[in-house]
Amino acid sequence: QVQLVESGGGLVQAGGSLRLSCAASGRRISTYAMGWFRQAPGKEHEFVAAISWSGGSTYYADSVKGRFTISRDNAKGAVYLQMNSLKPEDSAVYYCAGDSRLGTTAEAYEYWGQGTQVTVSS
Repeated sequence: QVQLVESGGGLVQAGGSLRLSCAASGRRISTYAMGWFRQAPGKEHEFVAAISWSGGSTYYADSVKGRFTISRDNAKGAVYLQMNSLKPEDSAVYYCAGDSRLGTTAEAYEYWGQGTQVTVSS
């Protein structure tokens, strides 16, 4: 089994920054593509960013491109999402997810973290 545990969420003012972390256990995280998704109240899971198993390929939603950065450290079994220039519309529960293949839809990922709340105030 694969377990993903997230941390780093919180309350920040618009224009501020947060760094989300996701720690993996159970299987070697280096064999999995990883993604970040977010879900605001009343909305479906929204793709945010994804990274290949090697870290050589990254993908971003247009809404966060240039502001967010996804990275991974396979030696530590962790994936990160650095969020800068945060906007109120970024407020959501953020989830990390993993699968054997990289994807940009929630259905493409088998393993999920518990989610961490990010709230951006104006």
